[in-house]
Amino acid sequence: MRLRRTFTAVAALALLAGCAPTQSAPAASGGDDQTGTLRVWLFDEASRAPKEAAVKDAIAEFKAAHAGVDVDVQWVPVEGRADKFSGAFNDPSNAPDVAEFGNTDVASYAQTGALSDLTGNISSWSEGKDLLPTVLDTAKANGKTYGLPWYTGIRALYYRTDVFTELGLKPPATLAELTEDARKIRAAKPDLYGISVGGKYTYAMLPYIWANGGEIAKQDNGKWTSTVESEPAKAGITQYAGLLKDDICPPSACANLTGTQSVTAFAGGKAGMTIGGDFNRKAVEQGAVKGKYAVVPLPGTTPGSVAPAFAGGNLLGVFGASKRHGLAVQFAELLAGAKYQEKMYNAMGNLPTLGSVQEKLAASDPTLKPFVDSLKAGTKFVPSTPAWSKIDSQNVLPTAVQQIATGGKDPAGALADAAAAMNKNFG
Repeated sequence: MRLRRTFTAVAALALLAGCAPTQSAPAASGGDDQTGTLRVWLFDEASRAPKEAAVKDAIAEFKAAHAGVDVDVQWVPVEGRADKFSGAFNDPSNAPDVAEFGNTDVASYAQTGALSDLTGNISSWSEGKDLLPTVLDTAKANGKTYGLPWYTGIRALYYRTDVFTELGLKPPATLAELTEDARKIRAAKPDLYGISVGGKYTYAMLPYIWANGGEIAKQDNGKWTSTVESEPAKAGITQYAGLLKDDICPPSACANLTGTQSVTAFAGGKAGMTIGGDFNRKAVEQGAVKGKYAVVPLPGTTPGSVAPAFAGGNLLGVFGASKRHGLAVQFAELLAGAKYQEKMYNAMGNLPTLGSVQEKLAASDPTLKPFVDSLKAGTKFVPSTPAWSKIDSQNVLPTAVQQIATGGKDPAGALADAAAAMNKNFG
């Protein structure tokens, strides 16, 4: 879930994963009025002013092109979105025309029947062909597309250049080297975590599964089944849990860390490394490590490889009950278009979903390169099923990581429990 900045995410960071409601929406017929007030829900941010300024520019442009139209934006707290969206799903009269939501909520929201299928709109949208395919896939459920990808969230490895220079270290070329470097940093500087990562930082752990050749789950004939007990997945989870040790990141301090807390520790000068998103960069720049850090793609298991990153991010969807469906789609396309993707990057650091915008920004901003390189190397996503929101909200995988890290259970036992919980939700 763009567990986002402090997110949101992103994503509560990222990538936004959540307690998505699964009620079915009452039948409602929309309309295509060309005047009146367009209701828009956007996620609130810890520092909303830059985002709000960009959105106000879009509103002014939209109103100038559409006489008799106003745009009313409501700012929705990420942590309260479940109740807010549930109300909209069950009472179309309270639903917005356009809404921002995390891509990990797509399957749950689509199941309600309240969102419009935007597949055709994206196909006819002049900028639609520029959407990165792997990002567009995260907006789909059951072959239909339910949102315009507004921004994506990719994580990479942040490291302290001053610490690495002092200790004669180079950016790790493999995940195994990352562990070794983290141990060396902790030994040389006991006041630092070798790397700040947390037992509740799912989106830092998932690349370890994927880099080791594992998967979270598999789908056969429409049914999902957990695969976290497989040897590759077990190897990845165990390798990640191995970072939560006294000689790297003590479990007493790190077992309960979330993604936001992990990045905050690094930004505050308390760690030699962390796994953070492009959306965390501005927060890091405002911290104690400003001018003393760099970012590289999170390495894989072999030199030169990149661990598959989780493709987090947020979408702009349209409710089927909207009385101004055409205007809603046009406003979503304006916000998700190249002009405002660039404005949102400059305002919030959000990684664009349009390839041409990414290339333009990467050419002028070298700090964007490791995230773009990570995206190009290949990304992965969580199972596209409403069950994932339940699995995530129940902390199924974090619990397993914590049990392994603290010695509460061995990997086989912890992952057997996790698989059983996942399969119960998959049904």
